[in-house]
Amino acid sequence: MLFRHLFHRHHEPTEHPDVVLIGAGIMSATLGVMLKKLHPSLKLHIYERLDVVAGESSDAWNNAGTGHSAFCELNYTPQKEDGSIDISKAVKIAESFEVSRQFWSHLVETGALPDPKAFVNPIPHMSIVWDDSVAYLKQRHALLSSSSLFSGMTYTEDKDLIQKWIPLMMEGRPPKQRVAVTRMEDGTDINFGALTKALFKHLETLPDVHLHLGYEVDFIERRKNDNHWEIEVLHHTTGDRKTLETRFVFIGAGGGSLPLLEETEIPEAKGYGGFPVSGQWLVCKDEETIQRHAAKVYGKAEIGAPPMSVPHLDTRIIDGKKALLFGPFAGFSTKFLKHGSLADLPESLQLNNLVPMMAAGLHNLPLTKYLIEQVRQSPQDRLDALRKYLPEAKLEDWKLEEAGQRVQIIKKDAKELGKLEFGTEIVSAADGSIAALLGASPGASTAVSIMLDLLQRCFPDYVQSPQWQEKLKAMIPSYGLSLAGNPELCSKTRARTRKVLALDS
Repeated sequence: MLFRHLFHRHHEPTEHPDVVLIGAGIMSATLGVMLKKLHPSLKLHIYERLDVVAGESSDAWNNAGTGHSAFCELNYTPQKEDGSIDISKAVKIAESFEVSRQFWSHLVETGALPDPKAFVNPIPHMSIVWDDSVAYLKQRHALLSSSSLFSGMTYTEDKDLIQKWIPLMMEGRPPKQRVAVTRMEDGTDINFGALTKALFKHLETLPDVHLHLGYEVDFIERRKNDNHWEIEVLHHTTGDRKTLETRFVFIGAGGGSLPLLEETEIPEAKGYGGFPVSGQWLVCKDEETIQRHAAKVYGKAEIGAPPMSVPHLDTRIIDGKKALLFGPFAGFSTKFLKHGSLADLPESLQLNNLVPMMAAGLHNLPLTKYLIEQVRQSPQDRLDALRKYLPEAKLEDWKLEEAGQRVQIIKKDAKELGKLEFGTEIVSAADGSIAALLGASPGASTAVSIMLDLLQRCFPDYVQSPQWQEKLKAMIPSYGLSLAGNPELCSKTRARTRKVLALDS
């Protein structure tokens, strides 16, 4: 990247959009729609390296979880060494998901999104544990029940009731095995690929919005004369090159965000690295099995496994058809994107992030061991893992499919020199002229809250203006208020979005 800057031949910008979005996934789609709602006259350009939108992490088959709302994901409520359970992350994610539901509801009401069933469907969210983990789940339920965001969550150890809810998961299970579950009827399944496509379809109907597919960012640099950003993009088949000048850039390119962020050379990007993790699914081929299961059921990660490895038996609605997936199974690749290059990881190494990367590696040797074990798994090993959740599963009823690519954040840490983090983070320049989203889960489900944070960082004066405040509250009625601490508002909000998104039918 350094050499690209040294030998780059500058071209006079021929296009001058107000905003450039890099990447055509759920993040750019969400931010683009928000910005056009808040400031309709903005000139907005989107550039995507693939020939389709939502072709990487936003695609339904690549997304490791759909509808993350913290109802069932046990990794969001970790148990500490003293036995206590921290529910703060679950509460934050649950509230963020409600914010997303409000925004989608607003878009449905205003006609920006079509039939909501094209991207969102009701499906119960459940957690399941057995034997020594039962006490943990019971304690978790008691703590979460104190928050209005988890109102209606049911806990039971009644095997007859559990059998009624998830019959396939109970058939063939050892009679003496103690089993406990929690269930939230208000869970949903989100097809973020379909949602992203619908958002871009709406954006393309608006004035001064231009979506460019097949273009990869070839060069990005801050101009010294006016602090605007100069960007060059190259079409991968035609060779067409465009040179842009813009005041604001958002890098929402999934795993591809880190290399682009590094190329900006903003001080805030120094020290960041990325650790790529690939994934695989077992996808059910037997229609009877698919139809007999109707829930997203999450368990606990195995001892020594990273938080992202939480196994789940997951009902999804993809392109109008019901599907059943189990996993994810982790793997390792040096690619930062599913359609990326094996050189992505080595090319991301720089002097300013080498120490954090090495330190994070040394502090996460168990993760390395886990990934090696996952890569070496046989079909029988994966079937054994599935049978803990579906005791009578047959190997011939399932096929192994590649999922998406995640890049976990590595950053500087005063104590450990380098730290691996599981989550998402916005990195922005001090002047707010450029921002990038790094990391993975829960990502898509909390995209609206993430973009609200970005607006606050990058457009603070606009956000505080009466005009934007009024529009933000129209899009998100609870904007500026806490749903977690207001049971009445939370209940009213959920009832409204449930009706608008047709989740009662």
